[in-house]
Amino acid sequence: MKKQGFTLIELMVVIVIMGILAAVAVPKLFGMIAKSKASEVGPAAGEYVKLQDAYVAEKGIRVGNWKEIGYLMQNSNNFFYCDKSADCAQGDNTDGKANSNGSFKDYDFSANWTATSVATLNDCKAASNWGLETAGNSSNGGLVTYTASVTNDDCEVLTPNFKQLTTKK
Repeated sequence: MKKQGFTLIELMVVIVIMGILAAVAVPKLFGMIAKSKASEVGPAAGEYVKLQDAYVAEKGIRVGNWKEIGYLMQNSNNFFYCDKSADCAQGDNTDGKANSNGSFKDYDFSANWTATSVATLNDCKAASNWGLETAGNSSNGGLVTYTASVTNDDCEVLTPNFKQLTTKK
C-alpha cells in the first residue's frame, strides 16, 4: 500500500515560514493603514487653501472665515475632526473689515484650519493636531500666507506633504 501526504516535519517547516512572513508583513500593513487614514488631512487643508486664495482674489479685502469662503471639512474616515470653535466654523476674523479703499488693515488678521486625530495610529497619539494658520495684511501686498504645523513629530511622517502648504517667504 502506497502512503500519500506530508510528514509532520514538512508541515512544521511550512508553518514556521508562514509565521516569519506574517511577522514581517503585519507591521508594514499597520503602517499603511495609518497612512491611508491620515491621507485626508493634506487634501482637506489643500482645499481650504484654494478656497481662501479664490476668496481673497475675488474680494481683495481680507482673508475669509470658513463660512465666507464656503469651506466644509469632511470627516469621512473619522480619523480627524475640526472642533467647531471660532477658529473652525467661523474663523477668528469675523470682525475684520477692510479699509475704505478695499485694502487690508495694517494688522494681520487670520483664519485658521485645524484637524485633530481622534485615534492613535502607530506612534501618532490621539489628539495630535495639524494646523494651518492663514494670514494676510497690507505689509505683504495683500497676499495670503500659510504656516503649516504638526504638534507631534510622529504624525508628520503620516502626512509628509502637509508642511509643504507653508508659504515660502
